[in-house]
Amino acid sequence: MVDKGRADWITIASDRLTAAINPHGAELSSILDADGRELMTDADPAFWTGRAPILFPVIGVTNGSVIRLDGHDYPMAKHGFARHSDFAVVEHAAGRLLLRLEDSEATRASYPFAFALDLAFTVEGATITLAASIANRGDAAMPAQFGFHPALAWPLPYGEPRADHRIAFDADEPARLAEIAPDGLIAAETRASPLDGRTLHLADALFENDALVWDPIVSQGVTYGASVGPTLRVEFPDTPRLGVWTKPGAHYVCIEPWHGIADPEGFTGEFRAKPGVFEVAAGQTKRIAMSIALQS
Repeated sequence: MVDKGRADWITIASDRLTAAINPHGAELSSILDADGRELMTDADPAFWTGRAPILFPVIGVTNGSVIRLDGHDYPMAKHGFARHSDFAVVEHAAGRLLLRLEDSEATRASYPFAFALDLAFTVEGATITLAASIANRGDAAMPAQFGFHPALAWPLPYGEPRADHRIAFDADEPARLAEIAPDGLIAAETRASPLDGRTLHLADALFENDALVWDPIVSQGVTYGASVGPTLRVEFPDTPRLGVWTKPGAHYVCIEPWHGIADPEGFTGEFRAKPGVFEVAAGQTKRIAMSIALQS
């Protein structure tokens, strides 16, 4: 299968990993181990062609597909506009890539702020780090949400069966999960945790009603893989929520650190008052990072 735009992907590498990033959406699109085995989704169009979209300036859907700011409604697509935007290359070295999205007439039509969103990708040894910097170039506080959405290969390419894969959380997660309504908003009711102790045993049935959403998440990292063989260590020290998602039968599982969440059902308030929104002061920068490490 040939991916449209694959020729535009930019490669960075170490002696342990090779990563490819698509400047369209600043999307991490491939992680290969030292033997050339793919650690990310196959992007099978029968399920989902995404790979690791960047979620900004919102996460999920908004009620009425708008955000409300100072009495005005602004149209806002699911997960925001960054994932559909072309990022400029600021820096490219053997093991590092820096991409930037700046506000434009098109972005200000739905998000009336002056900003610069930088995504830095760094490969060191067996670890790739994704670091976002959200700079407020305006003269008033700027509300926003931000999330990562990497789709990791399920099963991993090490010969273990799909049914043997699990996600192990670093800490106890006693809270019930947020429930996603059929329209993508956050329902009033919550969902019982599917964890077995600190372990999520992956199965298609878990995702028949959309993503699992820990709101809040206690852990700052998880380990994903089969009971034997190499695993992936995913760390997210800057995000208070976590989504885990796939489409039943697909060859990926998304481990999604979020600083934000979809609108609650019936929410009609100001975007600044929406659960999970942070504000970046005028002239300041908010930094949010995650990493993925291959563990043998």
